[in-house]
Amino acid sequence: MASEATPSCRLVFCLLISAAVLRPGLGWYTVNSAYGDTIIMPCRLDVPQNLMFGKWKYEKPDGSPVFIAFRSSTKKSVQYDDVPEYKDRLNLSENYTLSISNAKISDEKRFVCMLVTEDNVFEAPTVVKVFKQPSQPEIVNKASFLETEQLKKLGDCISKDSYPEGNITWYRSGKVLQPLDGAVVIIFKKEMDPVTQLYTMTSSLEYKTSKADIQMPFTCSVTYYEPSGQKIIQSEQAIFDIYYPTEQVTIQVLPPKNAIKEGDNITLKCLGNGNPPPEEFMFYLPGQPEGIRSSNTYILTDVRRNATGDYKCSLIDKKSMMASTTITVHYLDLSLNPSGEVTMQIGDSLPVSCTISASRNATVVWMKDNIRLRSSPSFSSLHYQDAGNYVCETALQEVEGLKKRESLTLIVEGKPQIKMTKKTDPSGLSKTIICHVEGFPKPAIQWTITGSGNVINQTEESPYINGRYYSKIIISPEENVTLTCTAENQLERTVNSLNISANENREKVNDQAKLIVGIVVGLLLAALVAGVVYWLYMKKSKTASKHVNKDLGNMEENKKLEENNHKTEA
Repeated sequence: MASEATPSCRLVFCLLISAAVLRPGLGWYTVNSAYGDTIIMPCRLDVPQNLMFGKWKYEKPDGSPVFIAFRSSTKKSVQYDDVPEYKDRLNLSENYTLSISNAKISDEKRFVCMLVTEDNVFEAPTVVKVFKQPSQPEIVNKASFLETEQLKKLGDCISKDSYPEGNITWYRSGKVLQPLDGAVVIIFKKEMDPVTQLYTMTSSLEYKTSKADIQMPFTCSVTYYEPSGQKIIQSEQAIFDIYYPTEQVTIQVLPPKNAIKEGDNITLKCLGNGNPPPEEFMFYLPGQPEGIRSSNTYILTDVRRNATGDYKCSLIDKKSMMASTTITVHYLDLSLNPSGEVTMQIGDSLPVSCTISASRNATVVWMKDNIRLRSSPSFSSLHYQDAGNYVCETALQEVEGLKKRESLTLIVEGKPQIKMTKKTDPSGLSKTIICHVEGFPKPAIQWTITGSGNVINQTEESPYINGRYYSKIIISPEENVTLTCTAENQLERTVNSLNISANENREKVNDQAKLIVGIVVGLLLAALVAGVVYWLYMKKSKTASKHVNKDLGNMEENKKLEENNHKTEA
């Protein structure tokens, strides 16, 4: 009779059966974990009362089991199987929850929790999924420039360390770029690191650009997966220098062409609107059929009026693409006749002309001694006041700094001319003699007196203005005298004399003496008559006083009689 199987035999048999065949029970359960985190897998089984031990295993791709952890319910001990990839990474808790630290891509497996009793084995499978967010995509190997109408590699968009692999999308100014034959070519590839099992995605973009792409930003993004769904990470913007051919040529003139004057330096600057701009041009000058090859600037120094004309420039390899401009070199000529220092004689005529020649209408201003004149000077008969410093000044208002001036210093000379006048004081005691002199250079005046007399005041002179001044003396002659005024300058010496009579003065003095004597005699006679009259008056006054007293006494007596008469009548 066969002996009954021992419990140990039954346990081994049960484990073998459970390793070979998945018992029906709980459904699939998934645990999601981030790369590098700790994977926590609950057993999801109710612990039976007669539990002997618990055990975790995972299944190989071919379905064969690999046991990794064991925990006894009776001895409370934990044992970890010798599996190299899980060495020092496992932790089995009392409730049979298994934790795997430092999650790796290789941990994506089907794990099974097993609880074993004497007569049964209970299993709960768990599927582990590991996710790794990729790095921010970056545009590398960027083209230094793009050229219009040419298909050229723009760059590579790279995103590293992703799991599972992601997708890369290109954008132009925020809009998705789709492949387009001959214009947009996108090549995508992915690589997995054999150690980490993480993916690196690379997308290359070939692009045919146009001028519309100037300053347009290009970006790329990576779309990856997380437990919650898809996520997107954008790259930084990349802006490319767009090369395009020159379509138009322009020419500039410095300084501005309406302000160029003789003596200036002119800079011609030729520009093309291409990118990069042309560095050399052909310059064509007036009267020169052959062009001059130069950089984008051509300088003309100390230009003259004959430099006025049409200036052109063109591309070297495409001379039909040309620009032109007209330059006027402004000029201003002034001729003053006569000019400098001119000496003339009084009364002469002097024609003066200021002739202007200019590239356009010019303004003319005349100044005399820094005072503006209303009109140009004209001298048919010169006067001393005509002398002075004359300036003819002209300017072109539109051209800064273009002005000319010439000066004429006019000197009007004349021989001394003398005129003498006499003025008698109202008292008749003195005479003022004035010598009026006219001439240039300023004549010196000298007085001489013949005869006797006293000079009350030495010469007094007036200011010298417009070739004229005077000198005067005041004299009281006791007899007839002759005053002589001499005026002399570099041209001539002129003399003039005036006779002064003393008779008129003596008669007036005698008349005044007689008048004074008459007045004194008259005053004495008047005093005598006044004395006599006063004596007679005093004598008469005494006689009259006596009569007055007598009359007053009679008046009082008559008054008393009247009062008595009134009383009687009453």
